[in-house]
Amino acid sequence: MDKPQPRPRDRAGVLLAFPAELRLFLPARHRGEGPVRAGVDGTSSLGHVVEALGVPLTEVGALRAEGRGVGPAYRPRPGDHVEVRSVRRPQWPRPEPPRFVLDVHLGALARQLRLLGVDTAYRNDLDDAALVTQANAERRVLLTRDRGLLRRRSLWLGAYVRGADPDRQLADVLDRFEPALAPWTRCTVCNATPLTEVRKSDVAPLLAPGTRRTHDSFTRCPGCGRVYWRGAHSRRLERIVATARQRTAERAS
Repeated sequence: MDKPQPRPRDRAGVLLAFPAELRLFLPARHRGEGPVRAGVDGTSSLGHVVEALGVPLTEVGALRAEGRGVGPAYRPRPGDHVEVRSVRRPQWPRPEPPRFVLDVHLGALARQLRLLGVDTAYRNDLDDAALVTQANAERRVLLTRDRGLLRRRSLWLGAYVRGADPDRQLADVLDRFEPALAPWTRCTVCNATPLTEVRKSDVAPLLAPGTRRTHDSFTRCPGCGRVYWRGAHSRRLERIVATARQRTAERAS
């Protein structure tokens, strides 16, 4: 039997194969099928080459060069054939649950995660440096749609959020990190927990007349004091919770 012939080496650079889910980060001319050719200088790492093509390393899983596993620090040689795989899902194998800090443009996603009881830090007035500092200090995963922010070397862990609307973004985060859910236990405004039941008479001065007439069950945030009840908006919130629970159940089965 003839031995398989080695692939010819491209002395002008390396060929990188990207899966479909990572091609959205590539320049438009490279988003079709087929490998991407990139130049190498003998000193730059494979991680640098991948990021230079627009793909944040936070989104990259295994790397293989000429069929063997390598790390981002590997220095590719001219002619290498490289396979770039996406991060494996679920990504979070640690025993403690993931905690998040969200970029300023993800306020709606922050509220949905808090609705589900997921520890989610969010403010709409933090710059990039402050977000990275908080993520590192509190060991939170930084969620963002800013690719440049994910390429900051000082960031301990981040993730690109897929989807243009909050429902798709939520589905992406739940699929990638599989956080434990505890719906209706966390304040959607300040992230404090747990919400505690309170008597109507204790919060009556804080309620509008219509709410006092039509509702009797209330909970209150131990942090900011916000009062919650199941109002007209609760149907949509219940759908969010039900969908998230169904996704969690399907993954576990």
